[in-house]
Amino acid sequence: MAFISYTTHGFILLLAAASLLAVSDAKTIVVGGSEGWRFGFNYTDWVFKNSPFYINDELVFKYDPPSENNSGYSVYLLPNLWSYIQCDFSKAKMLAGPNQGGGEGFKVELNQWRPYYFASGDKDGYNCKEGLMKFFAVPLPHWNN
Repeated sequence: MAFISYTTHGFILLLAAASLLAVSDAKTIVVGGSEGWRFGFNYTDWVFKNSPFYINDELVFKYDPPSENNSGYSVYLLPNLWSYIQCDFSKAKMLAGPNQGGGEGFKVELNQWRPYYFASGDKDGYNCKEGLMKFFAVPLPHWNN
């Protein structure tokens, strides 16, 4: 009984602490930095160099529209780790199409404490599988001082 009580109290404390978010500390981050969202860039490496991400941070996907030199890119939110690993877009949600990455880019707010699995689904997943156009982020809560 005591174990359940301590576990329950610990879980409640964890949830209470996680709910203390500092919205004012949110950052805007361009995915891929000056390279943007493009084929052949190592986004896993980019995530390691630019993390941690926090709840309410905004990711900006900037990419060129389709042309004779590029078949076009997109931004999908994959539902789970398995879909991410397999580049399976069957249950993915398209967030931005090939023409939405120009100018200021397409913005996604990381507004929940959960994993976000992003990928480009163009060319039947080729951009994801061969072009390394995928990454995941798990935003952390901001702790108030």
